[in-house]
Amino acid sequence: MKFSEQWLRSLAEPGVSREELVARLSMVGLEVDAVTPVAGRFDDVVVAEVSAVEPHPDADKLRVCQVSDGAQTVQVVCGAPNVRPGLRVPFARIGAELPGGLKIKKAKLRGVESQGMLCSAAELDLSEDHSGLMEFASDAPVGQSVRDYLRLDDVSIEIGLTPNRGDCLSLRGLAREVGAIYQVPVREPAIEPVVPSIDTSRPVEILAPQACPRYLGRVISGIDLSRPTPGWMAERLRRSGIRSIDAVVDITNYVMLELGQPMHAFDLEQIRGGIRVRLAGQDERLTLLDGQDVTLSEKTLVIADHERPLAIAGVMGGEHSGISESTTSLFLESAYFDPIALAGTARSYGLHTDASHRYERGVDPQLARQAIERATELVLAIVGGSAGPVVEAADEAVLPKPADIELRRARIEQVLGLSLEDVQVERILQGLGFGLVAQEAGWRVSVPSHRFDVSIEIDLIEELGRLYGYNQLPVRYPQARLAPHAASEAEAGVPAMRRLLVARGYQEVITYSFIDPKAFELFSPGVEPLLLANPISADMSAMRASLWPGLIKVVQHNLNRQQSRVRIFETGLRFVGQLDGLRQEKVIAGAVTGSRLVEAWSNPRQDVDFYDVKADIEALLDLPGGLEGAYDFEPAEHPALHPGQTARIVRAGKPVGFLGTLHPSLASNLGLAQTVLLFELDLAAIAEGALPKFSELSRFPEVRRDFAVVVGRDVPAAEILGAVREAAGPLLQDLKLFDVYHGKGIDPLGKSLAFGLTWQHPSRTLNDEEVNGFAQSVLASLEERFDATLRK
Repeated sequence: MKFSEQWLRSLAEPGVSREELVARLSMVGLEVDAVTPVAGRFDDVVVAEVSAVEPHPDADKLRVCQVSDGAQTVQVVCGAPNVRPGLRVPFARIGAELPGGLKIKKAKLRGVESQGMLCSAAELDLSEDHSGLMEFASDAPVGQSVRDYLRLDDVSIEIGLTPNRGDCLSLRGLAREVGAIYQVPVREPAIEPVVPSIDTSRPVEILAPQACPRYLGRVISGIDLSRPTPGWMAERLRRSGIRSIDAVVDITNYVMLELGQPMHAFDLEQIRGGIRVRLAGQDERLTLLDGQDVTLSEKTLVIADHERPLAIAGVMGGEHSGISESTTSLFLESAYFDPIALAGTARSYGLHTDASHRYERGVDPQLARQAIERATELVLAIVGGSAGPVVEAADEAVLPKPADIELRRARIEQVLGLSLEDVQVERILQGLGFGLVAQEAGWRVSVPSHRFDVSIEIDLIEELGRLYGYNQLPVRYPQARLAPHAASEAEAGVPAMRRLLVARGYQEVITYSFIDPKAFELFSPGVEPLLLANPISADMSAMRASLWPGLIKVVQHNLNRQQSRVRIFETGLRFVGQLDGLRQEKVIAGAVTGSRLVEAWSNPRQDVDFYDVKADIEALLDLPGGLEGAYDFEPAEHPALHPGQTARIVRAGKPVGFLGTLHPSLASNLGLAQTVLLFELDLAAIAEGALPKFSELSRFPEVRRDFAVVVGRDVPAAEILGAVREAAGPLLQDLKLFDVYHGKGIDPLGKSLAFGLTWQHPSRTLNDEEVNGFAQSVLASLEERFDATLRK
């Protein structure tokens, strides 16, 4: 945003120096990027009138002019094509110094004496236009300094606004900020409704109300475009970085700068029927004002008549409906477009305009009527004409509604670190246009329509801190009562689990939470993935339901680099379900492949197997302590695991994880030639243990009995051991399964399980009769429940 300092001060005069104003604007978040003089350095250049023009006797392109500077009439040789009698122009007297260090002296041009120089705008460093002399209005005071006449002791200030401050893309918005900062009145232009003098109008239809909830239009007929733009307006536009084109276009640009409302004027004769605000049709084309011929996207909002599109809404008008020298009647539009609907539209056509810059950041939804009245007033005053009634179409249900926010005194002090007096809070917020109603705990604040970026309490507190002055906020260090967290002895933390796995030869990895939907389908077939709305790439668009896809990718990466022994684990979240019922579960998972032991002369070369990883998991499950026998490994099925080498890990009847070998077809699909074992455990379920309890060590001897029983091949050993514990009585101290055998001498449908039981009494020595009774109870229970027989 670029603007004239003088224009800003005409609306709000802070009474401070330029340096102070620039510094304070930056401190309140309106960062000043540049301060540029509006004209080059020159002196002794005055307004002069050309009283007579004659041809040069020896040069066809030169003219000999008589020029009056109010004090004297002198002869000047000039080559400008637009020099003519009666013209009032800048005149550099003898001795004047122009930009670039050029000093004016008496000279002879082709033998004719010249006493001074008539100047173009480029020669005064006012613009790049050097096609002819700079022309002043016919009532410009002859003899007055050009610097004083044009008020050139001014600067253009350029500020870099953050995208949320679209309200400051206008002089009115900037003046509001200055008024609030320095507590000075803001002089806004008095805008009165223009009474229609003709009945001519065009109907307006909004066919895409979500994108355009409000559209206003007005016919103005009988205009005279031969009338030039007033010098004051052209100068304000120039100092704001906008080139003067013609009076009507300049007026729409001026209102945009003054109020912040982009506008557009159509040639009324080019409109067929009425105005329709709609989405573009398939393959519709439009030639824009810059001459670019574009094919419109079906998602592009356009302003159209009953036959064809007239403009890309909020971006640029069409060439055929634009204002030209022959225009005598125009249709003036003023609208509110939804920022989301227009976001990216200009860029998709390789454009960036002042209008699109404002609409994409947000325009006051209540500003359109004021802007059309202001523009009408200027059009009638500058190019004449007669105005018709304002035609408005609006969908109030879609238009943004200003927020009402509760602002608490205690919250202000908590966030800013100081207690502001009520009068300070009210002065700052009311100066910015907010409405306040006092309440017991603070205020009920009504947000004005131009502050569409303010929606919650913290936004208001930010405004208070910004206007109070960030540099005046006190420096305080955070204070809090920090009580140490009581660590439970019966709970195993994630750090302890990590250390245990690292000690057992694993390495920790971190993978992305979002994966390829194809990988998701491989590991969780038939499950609908939770897809990202704006993914980094197409192959990272699904939230993982398991950590295995990421771990397998790491395994592949290592195997492709000749690292055949891989033992990795990861802790992280898996995402189960969709947004309406999403569960985020923290899990620990691992992948193992390659040799059981690190390659060495003393280590046999054997591949890792199911039971190696099962031992690692059992060590992990035993970490909390006090949970002996709490977990069971049951045969199970999982779509990603080998059907015959998969175990479900269960605690108290609830599954807590899986262990198994990667499914052969999945391994083949992924190009894995080695066997890969996987596990995944629910961290919340396995972290809780039981508090260890002390019991006095017995001083009496242990008694051990070993048994080998034959049971069915399909009977799990875990069920046998559970039954033994139940039948062995409370004096059982230890139970070990030390042999599993099937083969010669055993029923082909059976297997032999050998286990050792150890009993011990806390206060006396057990006798053989008692121990034999325990043993017989165990054998009887196994025979009854599993049809087990004692192996001979």
